[in-house]
Amino acid sequence: MKKRVIGIVGPTASGKTALSLLVAQQLQGDIICMDSMQIYRDLNIGTAKPTASERAQAPHHMVDILPPDATYSVTQYAQDARKMIDAVAVPILVGGTGMYLQALSLPMDYGTVGGDEAIRETYHRLAEAQGVQAVHDRLRQVDPESANRLHPNDLRRVIRAIEVFELTGTPLSRQKMPGPEDAPYDFQLYALDLPRDVLYARVEKRIDQMMEEGLLQEVRMLKERGLSPDHQSMQGLGYKELLPVLNGEMALADTVSLLKLRTRHYAKRQLTWFRRDERITWLPWLPGDDLEPLAQTICEKYIKGETHESV
Repeated sequence: MKKRVIGIVGPTASGKTALSLLVAQQLQGDIICMDSMQIYRDLNIGTAKPTASERAQAPHHMVDILPPDATYSVTQYAQDARKMIDAVAVPILVGGTGMYLQALSLPMDYGTVGGDEAIRETYHRLAEAQGVQAVHDRLRQVDPESANRLHPNDLRRVIRAIEVFELTGTPLSRQKMPGPEDAPYDFQLYALDLPRDVLYARVEKRIDQMMEEGLLQEVRMLKERGLSPDHQSMQGLGYKELLPVLNGEMALADTVSLLKLRTRHYAKRQLTWFRRDERITWLPWLPGDDLEPLAQTICEKYIKGETHESV
């Protein structure tokens, strides 16, 4: 029987933290961060990281696990988060990084078709001798569907598709993609469903609050420690926008307006991503409404062992 995992997902500023704390308290659960920026230490304000008082309300994991100059892959996250999921009694994933959820939803052995340096070398040499079109023509012979999807100039992926065929005998395009039934856990996923204009207003208000709390000073501190746009952590929203201000390249007011625009666009992309996931139950909610009944519903369904469905 698969372990049940609650997930509270959705776009930035949608109320995930508040809802997750209520659920964690009722179920005595552990919150496992699913945010690609909150994993970094010293990035606090711009990541909307749970505060010390919020973290005191329930155990939190996968927060502040890396120094800000570290790199971290989706695969590494999946490995580390799975260990934590397996270690706690009631795991509650909280965050808006869709790629992290996708990685956790895939079987552990998915994507493990090995590589073959000899095959890669053969096709790299063919590309050097006859051009990338010759390699693409070879892909078209064995996997026309992948050839139609991949541009000849995308040599790395073209060679990978040929490699998979030559190693397995099955075209990449015909290999079975895992579905929800193949996931290693029984996910019970929820997202707060706010009207779009309300969500965007919350996004803008949050950015104003971040600026008041000292986001610019936080970015200055990181810059003085040697962090630059080349570091993975500094590519997050708020950090990459404010670095040019500190370098005298942009005015602060213009940058704040740009940050609000980019964060709204990011929230929209998150919504698009999560709307595709049919496992997610969307909970209609307006700021100011009591979250307790929604938390109670999530807890009751978890206790009963129910799967996702309309609420």
